[in-house]
Order: sequence, then C-alpha cells, then structure tokens
Amino acid sequence: MPTHDLKLWQHAHDFGTEADRHAERRTRWVVGLTFVTMLAELVAGWLTGSMALMADAWHMASHVGALGLAAFAYGFARRHAGDARYTFGTGKVTALAGYTSALLLGVVAFWMVWESLQRLVEPVAIRYAEAMAVATLGLTVNLLSAWLLGHDHHHDHDHHHDRDHHHGHEHVDHNLKAAYLHVLADALTSVLAIVALAGGMVYGWNFLDPVMGLVGAAVVSRWAWGLARDSAAVLLDAEDHEPVAAEIRRVIESEADHEVADLHVWRVGPASRACIVSLVSHAPHPAEHYRARLAAIPGLDHVTVEIHHCRDSRCRVEAA
Repeated sequence: MPTHDLKLWQHAHDFGTEADRHAERRTRWVVGLTFVTMLAELVAGWLTGSMALMADAWHMASHVGALGLAAFAYGFARRHAGDARYTFGTGKVTALAGYTSALLLGVVAFWMVWESLQRLVEPVAIRYAEAMAVATLGLTVNLLSAWLLGHDHHHDHDHHHDRDHHHGHEHVDHNLKAAYLHVLADALTSVLAIVALAGGMVYGWNFLDPVMGLVGAAVVSRWAWGLARDSAAVLLDAEDHEPVAAEIRRVIESEADHEVADLHVWRVGPASRACIVSLVSHAPHPAEHYRARLAAIPGLDHVTVEIHHCRDSRCRVEAA
C-alpha cells in the first residue's frame, strides 16, 4: 500500500498571534504591578491600623485574581496549542477566561451595592486623609495598568471596526477586554471615591460615599453584562459571521455552475475563523482549488470543503 506525506493535507490548529503574545506580556506586567501594590497596602494597613488601607488591599486582591486568570489563560492556550485533545485548538480558552472574568465583575458590582446600602443605613466614620491617600494610590496604579493594557485593547477594537467597514483581519480578544475592564473598574472606583471624599471633607456630605458606590456598581454591572454576552456568543458559536459567510459564498459561486449547499462559520481564535462549506457542481474542481481561493479571505484559517458532484441529468439541464 503506498505511503503518502499526510502533513500536506493536515490542518494546523495553533491560532495564536503575535498580538496574543504581546497582550500576555502586558497582562503579566499588570498582575505584578497590582500584586506589589496590594502587598504594600496590606503592610501599611497593618502598621498604621488603617482599615481603609486594609479594605482597599483586599479589594485589589480580587483584581489580582482576575488578572492572574487572564494571564493564565494566555499561557494555557499557548502551551496546549498543539494538544490533539482540543479539536480546533485552544483559541476559545481566552473567551472562557473573559466570560469567567465577567462573572467576577458581576460579583464585584454586587459587593459594591451591598456595602453602599449598608453604609446608607448605618453610616461609618471615614478617616478622610488616609482614605484619600489610598484612593490616589489606587488610581495611579490603575492608570498605569490601563496604559499598559490600553494599547492592545484599542488596537483590537480598531481591527473590529476594520471588519465591519472593510472586512479586514478582525482580532477579538475577550480575555484582554476582561483584564482592561477590571483595571477600568478599579480606576472608576478610585475616581468616585476621590469625588465622594472631597465632598465629605469640604461640605460634610458623608452620604456621597455610598451614593458613588451605587453609581460605580451600575457602571461595572453594565460592563460585566456586555463582556459576558460577547464572550458567551463566542463560546456558543453564536456570533454574527455574515460578512465572512457572504464573501465565502461569493468566492464559491463565482465559479461557473457552482452553488453553496451548506455553510458553517465559527471562531477558533481571537483572530481566526474556521468554516465548513458544502458545494454542489456538475463539474467540480479538486478541494485544493477552493481552499486556495478561500485563503484570500483574512482570518479564515481552517477551511474544510465538502464537494457534491451532481451527475443527475437535471443538474446538467439546470447548469446549461
């Protein structure tokens, strides 16, 4: 029996990009920065007896966990990219991490609502000087973290608009978006805290602290819902791929006497899609012909072609 080099016809399932590796490095920097700040606040809170410092440190610890999850997801996807157990690679690991982070953001928002309502019912004494120092430190760290992650996030967002307007090479990284939103949520909390503390120090408006907490919870909840919805769509293969699907149909049906009978498109990585296209023709070409033509579509990295050769006389009449 003749032997063939089957690798010529096999698909690669590593859909990682340089953008993913860059985002992983930036995320690890942010995890380290946030972790060091958390330790500093814990030590300072213990030495000074400041509950404000201790509370902010443990709040920051929750974000260390979420950002650590994002960094872990990048590393896991990279290390297991060639693992045959993952049928279409590990591209959806980052979407799963993004969905999990959305749930964590929802928990943070719930905690903010609970604490704010508690303080509206039972106001507590606020040590303004220490609290302002904590909020300022937190805002500085989060602005630096947002800067580290922001370039990658906005670059990803620009590619998204390229897809919408020019069918460009889309890169949708829900893991990076989750890390960015966690940083923004922390920064928003710090900004609202500074506003509330300033109002309390100058005018004695102690109620501003819990009110700003409720405002922040509403914004974070909205972010969490949007992230959960978008990442869940990737996990369930429920995204709108119509522009890409339309381009696939155009390429196939531009061939004489060709028709697409069935088509499935789904995401296998932040910047990669796969498709199974079933076509019917009375004079089909080899599968390599169609794969070569579809290779011109940006981001379509895994193509399976199913060919139906219509030999029925009706096909020939209709084709004529």
